Order: sequence, then structure tokens, then C-alpha cells
Amino acid sequence: MDWSPLILTFQLAFITTVILFFISIPLAYWLTHSRFRIKPAIEASISMPLVLPPTVLGFYFLLAFSPGNAFGQWLDEWLGIRLVFTFPGLVIASVIYSLPFMVQPIRSGLSGLSPSMIEASYIMGKSKWTTLLKIELPNIKTSLLTGMVLTFAHTIGEFGVVLMIGGNIPNKTKVASIAIYDEVEALNYDTANQYSLILFVLTFAILLLVYIVNGSNFKYFGYD
Repeated sequence: MDWSPLILTFQLAFITTVILFFISIPLAYWLTHSRFRIKPAIEASISMPLVLPPTVLGFYFLLAFSPGNAFGQWLDEWLGIRLVFTFPGLVIASVIYSLPFMVQPIRSGLSGLSPSMIEASYIMGKSKWTTLLKIELPNIKTSLLTGMVLTFAHTIGEFGVVLMIGGNIPNKTKVASIAIYDEVEALNYDTANQYSLILFVLTFAILLLVYIVNGSNFKYFGYD
């Protein structure tokens, strides 16, 4: 069995989770406390990957990042960046596709905090930034962990998006889900079973550890 698809998968999941962690905290904070008119449109855009077929999103990523289109051509000619059929392209696509799995739990946690606790921090002269770092985030550890676990697990299971934008290039864009599909197509069920079993066991072990540590406090999008 070739281990490179598994290694590439966990690299992609780890990088995606780290990037989304730092992006989603300010975004979730803004969604929690803002009252802008465009807020519903932004909320709908963030949540679209939850219901949109991944091949649709991957198709539009492919069009946007392709050197044959204006944006992809600009990236290629002016910045020397090519995102189609590359690992950086997989990362960008995964960040966008997994965004709601990080944002929604964090937002749910922030929304559930007592307003009096935050107001007390302001009364004591603490800034919004200090209140977020010292008061709000420490009190939503479960939500933060939920977001990281869901994002990591969701990225591991991606197929349609990574296939469309990354293709099937060994040691470069061929992740485990695509490797499983290839082995099934070639009727190599034993190898496909090995890949699948490893992903199944590791994913189950991660979720089991989280449930053991957090018990009933582990929430999925804000619900027990």
C-alpha cells in the first residue's frame, strides 16, 4: 500500500484546520456581534458548503483558478501562482469548503455566553480584544475543540472538491479519498479496504477521545 495519499490527506487536514482556526475566530465574533444589513447574505454564503454539492463548488474553483480565465491568468502571470492541480489549490479549496464547520461551532459558543460577563469586562476597562482573548475564548473551549475536530474530519473526507481542483496526481494532489476511489475502480478491494479502515479507525479514535474528554459538553453546531 502506498502511504503517500494518507500522509497528504493529514497534511491537508492539519493545514486547513490551522488556517480556519485563525480565520474563523474574528469572523464568528463579527457574525455574533454585528448588525449589518448584509449579514444574512454573508451567513448564507458561509453556510452554502453544508448543502451545496461539492462537485459544484469544485467546478467553480476549477474555472476561477484555471489559467484560461482572467483571475487564474492574473495569478499565473503576475504572481507566478498556479492553483489548479497543485497542493496550494487544494488548501484554498478546502479552507472555503470547510469554513462553516469551524465558524458555526465557534459562533454558537460565543452566542451562548452570558452578556453580563462581557459587560463586566467592559466596565473594568478591558477592550473588546482583551475581552475576547481573556474572557470569551477561554469560556468556549468546547466550541473551539468542536470546530477543530469537525474541520479536520471533514477535510479528511473531502472527495468532489479535491478531485475537481486537484485532480489525481500521485505525491502531489492524490489524497486518500481519491486513492480509495482509484483502487475500487481497479477492483483492488483489499487496498481500498486498507485505506478505508485506516481513515475509519483514526476518525473514530479522534471523536471518541473528544467525547471522553468533554463528555456531554461536546456539541455539533451548538447542539448536544
